[in-house]
Amino acid sequence: MHDVVQNYYGKELQSTDDLKTSACCDISNMPEWLKPLLANIHDEVLNRYYGCGLVCPALLEGCRILDLGSGSGRDVYALAQLVGESGHVVGVDMTDEQLAVARQHQAYHVDKFGYDNVTFLHGYIEKLDELDLEANSFDIIVSNCVINLSPDKAAVMASVQRLLKPGGEFYFSDVYADRRIPQHLIDDPVLYGECLSGALYWKDFTRLSRDAGFLDVRLVEDRPLEITDSALSAKIGDIQFFSATYRLFKIASLEDACEDHGQAVIYKGTIEQSPHRFDLDKHHAIEAGRVFPVCGNTFRMLQESRFAPHFEFIGDDSHHYGIFAGCGELMPFNQAMMLASGAGSCC
Repeated sequence: MHDVVQNYYGKELQSTDDLKTSACCDISNMPEWLKPLLANIHDEVLNRYYGCGLVCPALLEGCRILDLGSGSGRDVYALAQLVGESGHVVGVDMTDEQLAVARQHQAYHVDKFGYDNVTFLHGYIEKLDELDLEANSFDIIVSNCVINLSPDKAAVMASVQRLLKPGGEFYFSDVYADRRIPQHLIDDPVLYGECLSGALYWKDFTRLSRDAGFLDVRLVEDRPLEITDSALSAKIGDIQFFSATYRLFKIASLEDACEDHGQAVIYKGTIEQSPHRFDLDKHHAIEAGRVFPVCGNTFRMLQESRFAPHFEFIGDDSHHYGIFAGCGELMPFNQAMMLASGAGSCC
């Protein structure tokens, strides 16, 4: 599928307007505070970018970031402004035409920003081990609707796990399906290039993440995708697609379920763009100053990552109270059974 993707993004498409669907756009409405960053980016880089939004978690200053499928470099140059002179952003892409645009304007952005903190590498995101990238060397890895285009998604996830520092984060947007895609649709070059037929069934994505060592997958936000092109919609049939942003933390102590240890956190309100509330994921909107009960995994995600200085931590894991309420897992046993009813016990 490499040839299909390289031809589609290197030769057939000239701008985002050439896409037949909005699947390749991530779901986020860009916050106002991010828009000035784009104003500093060269017009050709912006015009040759085949997506929308910006995959951008909080607290990036001084971070070392890897962008998978960096294309013309728009996100790399935006993130470069957020990590600042002390940080660095590496972009990896397999399309020569896209990389040429990114590299052609590198000097322009050095002049614009006042520092040079980006590197562009030619490579495949499922073959990152072939690049000179040191294990445990990135604070954050991002990707904007690219993993669905990879023919070996398990290899991508394994490399992400290897390259992230302990406590590091994989923050990315992609397309997912409500079922597995049949092979004849995967083989369709337009459907594949439009980020549809390469999409993972959402449950397979969860399994893949856990196999790679990311035991607790956190959904940040999502929306259904509408296939407005009638010809493509007819091919797709009843398959439903969703655009979603996930965050995965490389934390060895995470468990495969949300366990209750009686712990809580207090957000200090000290993250600049989130003074009143910190949204860890879709189900954890943590108000500043409020004691917020959390499961053991959420406690560790905050305590063992770059977010730790912005929280107070209450409790430890010395006590266990069972599964955390509301985590989506219930004890399977019939708690209403009354042994005193005279029913005999059995092994």
